[in-house]
Amino acid sequence: MNRDSRYLESILHHDIPLTREMGLSVLDWQGQQLRLQLPLAANINHKSTMFGGSLYCGAVLAGWGWLHLSLREAGIDDGHIVIQEGHIRYPLPVTQDAIALCDAPAEAVWNKFLAMYKRHGRARLTLETRVINAQGGDDAVRFSGQYVLHR
Repeated sequence: MNRDSRYLESILHHDIPLTREMGLSVLDWQGQQLRLQLPLAANINHKSTMFGGSLYCGAVLAGWGWLHLSLREAGIDDGHIVIQEGHIRYPLPVTQDAIALCDAPAEAVWNKFLAMYKRHGRARLTLETRVINAQGGDDAVRFSGQYVLHR
């Protein structure tokens, strides 16, 4: 785990206490991708699969965390990130520990988002996240979230 990963995990556990109870950890941050881990044991439901609410939370947090770290790298620290809207699909059950991933949007989309924020103090960005079974690889969850950054 690199320094940015430790920083984000600390922020999440402090500012969103639920993440501690979920056992959420930050696996990796590479700039183009953020990977979070959710243990099955802390998020299990009555069907011995991962609870849908935990999966939704993990998907939202992967996008929020990616945006938080990317803004930090861009030198923007005066904004507040909120999730405005989200759409989720659960094509497969999660039957083991899960990994929530958020990949960077296209560079042009990111640059437009930054320019809008710098100009108006408010900008929206849609991020796609997915959740996979840790030992599998197929998408068990697909999430599209619209995040708003405002001063």
